[in-house]
Amino acid sequence: MSESACEPIHSTNETSSQMTQWENSSASLNLIKKAVVVLTRLPDDKISALRPPTPPQFYSEDEFSSSSDSDMQWQPEDESSDSDFSVSNNNQKSDKNTSGDTRKPSNSSEINPSVGISPTSAHCSHETTNIHPNLPQDEVKVDMMVLARKKRMKWQRGKIVEIITKEDGRLKYKVSFEEKGKILVSGHHIAFDTTPKVEHLFVGTRVVVQCQDNKFRFRPGVLAELPSRKNHFRFLVFMDDHTPVYVGLPFFHLVCRPLENMFDDIPGGLHKHFMKQYMEDWPYPHLTKYRVGQSLNAEYLGEQQRCEVQAIDCSLIQVVFQADHHREWIYRGSIRLEHAQARFLELSARREAMNESDSD
Repeated sequence: MSESACEPIHSTNETSSQMTQWENSSASLNLIKKAVVVLTRLPDDKISALRPPTPPQFYSEDEFSSSSDSDMQWQPEDESSDSDFSVSNNNQKSDKNTSGDTRKPSNSSEINPSVGISPTSAHCSHETTNIHPNLPQDEVKVDMMVLARKKRMKWQRGKIVEIITKEDGRLKYKVSFEEKGKILVSGHHIAFDTTPKVEHLFVGTRVVVQCQDNKFRFRPGVLAELPSRKNHFRFLVFMDDHTPVYVGLPFFHLVCRPLENMFDDIPGGLHKHFMKQYMEDWPYPHLTKYRVGQSLNAEYLGEQQRCEVQAIDCSLIQVVFQADHHREWIYRGSIRLEHAQARFLELSARREAMNESDSD
């Protein structure tokens, strides 16, 4: 009798204990913070900046999957300057304004087209035109560090020590280089010594690119491709000597005051004609498809010579010439390539014929 009387009491205590544990457990669960995800819709311009269009026929899948063994460095080359004149300390000055202004082949075999891979998207609303977007200009002022043109293919870092207003109203910038010397240049011959803003980037932008073997040397060029999945999120730049190079955002700089027509800043010759044709073709530039191991003819030392494709990196091919085993990277639509050169000459002849008919 006593045992049976104890059993229900034991059962009641056990149930009460279980309920207490369950309540304590529930209270503990209530103390756990819940993660809340807040979604904010981006403005349309930001959305478009993250979706730079790439022509569907731009690349083939086998070319995209090809890897590059391009670990060579880019050597700068000294060239005679056709820039604005240099000035010495005792040169006579005009009115001052100290307030801020609100083919021997190049060494392309030593370029690393995979330099500075950066998954950075760029604003692309103006990528199909060479007209500069209507954006506010950054200030250029005295004591500001810039990159200034010293020779045609050689820009160096320096400081603006004086801004001079010429009689016709044009502004000139006297730059003192870090290494030595001073120079007086126009606004399209200086570049900002800062990382570009992505909303200021479009195909046709004038830039200067840092040499990989010498971080104090820079070379001028034109932005030719914006980052996308197809080019491994890099920028393609055509240097003024026709050398192509893939770079990431930190490795190039915007020209401060580019000319209204950027072609006027490119030295005359085949490359200038090539850039005009490229901008006309964009966003569907002509690219010839190649495969690794394929033999072809390309311009080298002033004549067409036999070479072989060693690697493919998106819009570029690395070739080695049979004559002396010289290696370099060439754009797949370059006028140096025999197939592209024939097309370029045909288009040039057609354009001249149209111009003659218009004049008649």
